[in-house]
Amino acid sequence: MAEGIMKKLYGFETYVQSVGVVNDLEIDGFAIAACDEIGVALNRHKSRSFDELEENGEALSGFDLIVALSPASQRRALDLTRFYHLTVEYWPIMDPTGLGETREQKLNAYRQTRDQLVDQLKRKWGGSL
Repeated sequence: MAEGIMKKLYGFETYVQSVGVVNDLEIDGFAIAACDEIGVALNRHKSRSFDELEENGEALSGFDLIVALSPASQRRALDLTRFYHLTVEYWPIMDPTGLGETREQKLNAYRQTRDQLVDQLKRKWGGSL
């Protein structure tokens, strides 16, 4: 969600890649639905792990900023980048997975996460959707 929203807000002037501690293989359908509502298409997005990013030739040393959205990803990013001169920030964004019992409750949790991401990105870099 974060990568797609970032690209929607700021275009392709800034290079952004979304990675996680593990590769969940497929993008969650609720994330796709919540982002579709604001014109962010995630249906072709592929998730990848830190390891896959580097295996595909993307050295973490080439980035200026890593934004971690979970304590686990923050720990992993700090561990992987301890010898590089780059910033790792932690944004405490709600993890919507597993929240809610009905479809609408689950979708509302993803909307909250989406909106938190939009707000945090706009706070950091400005702009509007």
